[in-house]
Amino acid sequence: MDSQISAPTIRILHLEDSEIDHQLVALMLRKHGLAFDMERVETLDDFRARIADQSFDVVLADYHLAGFTALDAWVLFQQQPQRPPFVLLSGAIGEAAAVEAIRVGFADYVLKDHIGKLGHVIERAIEVSQARQAKARADADLARSERQLAELAEHLQTSIEQERAAIAREVHDDIGGSLAAIRFDLAWIARHSADAAMQAHVTAASEMLQHAIGASQRIMMNLRPPILDQGLVAAIQWLAEAFERRTGVATVFRACRERIAADKTISLVAYRTAQEALTNISKYAQCSRVTIELSDAEGVLTLEVSDNGRGLDADALAKPKAFGLRGLHERAKTVDGWMDVSSRAGQGTSITLSVPLQPGATERLAEGEPT
Repeated sequence: MDSQISAPTIRILHLEDSEIDHQLVALMLRKHGLAFDMERVETLDDFRARIADQSFDVVLADYHLAGFTALDAWVLFQQQPQRPPFVLLSGAIGEAAAVEAIRVGFADYVLKDHIGKLGHVIERAIEVSQARQAKARADADLARSERQLAELAEHLQTSIEQERAAIAREVHDDIGGSLAAIRFDLAWIARHSADAAMQAHVTAASEMLQHAIGASQRIMMNLRPPILDQGLVAAIQWLAEAFERRTGVATVFRACRERIAADKTISLVAYRTAQEALTNISKYAQCSRVTIELSDAEGVLTLEVSDNGRGLDADALAKPKAFGLRGLHERAKTVDGWMDVSSRAGQGTSITLSVPLQPGATERLAEGEPT
């Protein structure tokens, strides 16, 4: 077997109306050591036919031809889905024409006085073209992977919300029903017993029962917020008030209007974003004030949750296990929105969600139409 692997043959389409120049090109390429198979065409019709039904590794063209120029051939060339590098070889081209050729996308140009460089130029043009094709394939693969990941994230979020709704129903129907039955039994015992010790136990049990009922209601609210049925503004306001009661942190909520038109999916994304932001604040911010702003200016729903706490450094935002913030980013993408986190150490953090709304939604709401 040969110890060396022979170089692949380069297929060249040569647009040239001079047979002598064509033979000179072939001679110089052989002298360069290039393995090639070159076909010559003279007219635009022949050029169109060849590039339409055959594949080439490179197109080589004179600039001035009979009745047309290489730029006319370039227009036809651009109509092809697969385009190899297009190299200009001419002895009568001015600097302005050469610059224009490179500007519109020619791979390179060589003056016939310097035809000895042609082999190197062709090799380099093919290498650059192959690198661009490889990058395009890699970009397409990356885009496909990102699209699949986005679809998976959306599916997971939908599944999570469905599971939450199912658990909330079970808590309401089973646990809630059982707790209500226990409350009736305790009330019956309290009415039918005069024993002081028994009454004390009933009172203690009733207090624990009330605590359990409150906990189950909070769990159901977190799993599936029924308050969203009253509108996004009411739901975010409830979150803010509950956060202030639970943490003691002064929380200000401002909305541009009493009702904001947004479909259930967008409303749920905004609600979960505010919920996660407030959870992070309670865990890490060490702040004394939180501000939540909600608006629908210019057809974009904007939710901003900011605090005056210790802030986040760049490492915290970029750490691999920052799943909470990363989850908010992915959740925003499911409704064609985007999220921004801005923070400076010691100066607080701001989380902003922006989601495009359907055109005319605000106007329909103002007119009293359902959304």
